Amino acid sequence: MYITLLIGCCALIATMLGGLFALRFRDKLHLILGFSAGAVLGVAFFDLMPEAIDLGTKYYSLTTMFACVVGGYLFFTIIDRSIGSHSHDVIAPKGEIGATSLSLHSLLDGVAIGLAFQVSVTVGAVVAAAVLVHDFSDGINTVSLILKNGGTRNHALRWLFVDAVAPIIGVIVTLFFSLPASWLAIILAVFSGFFLYISASDLLPESYHGHPTRWTTFMTVLGVAVLFTVIRFAGL
Repeated sequence: MYITLLIGCCALIATMLGGLFALRFRDKLHLILGFSAGAVLGVAFFDLMPEAIDLGTKYYSLTTMFACVVGGYLFFTIIDRSIGSHSHDVIAPKGEIGATSLSLHSLLDGVAIGLAFQVSVTVGAVVAAAVLVHDFSDGINTVSLILKNGGTRNHALRWLFVDAVAPIIGVIVTLFFSLPASWLAIILAVFSGFFLYISASDLLPESYHGHPTRWTTFMTVLGVAVLFTVIRFAGL
């Protein structure tokens, strides 16, 4: 119990540090957005999707799992299009939807940590390492989405706090009941679709807008490379 709560607190600190980093260097937001686009893409391809497929193929077909990924992508597309395009009165809700999905992902991270430790300490340690190494970028991504969509510093800080606290809540939830693995697999697949949309249709185009593409492209590649490296390292 105590070790899972301690890891949840470490996740909170890592997320807050990432968000504060993004706020400190908000004048370089286009570069941070470029990195965030790559980082979110990395989380989707190297973390969420492999976990969803590895877990879900025990209960569903591979086609079903990928259908959930596509469903998550299309669902977020429909929400985005229903909000509107680029008028100022609809920009903030887009940011909040993105921040909400990131926070829910962080909540599931906490659930994953708690469930993993229910299996064994070894499995729990591996899952915890995977969560902690990308929580810093989660903080960056949450703040970037809010700032990019017209949110204020205080608005970004509020969402950063929500995202940072979410893993602890997830850990606490698992102290009272266990989430069926078949459900968790579907949720992870849907969120991978969410993140693919956020990266490709929101963060990446905005990072290029009005700025030279050379450095933003470099930062996107760097974001993918960093997430691949830390998730690969954590999985060893």
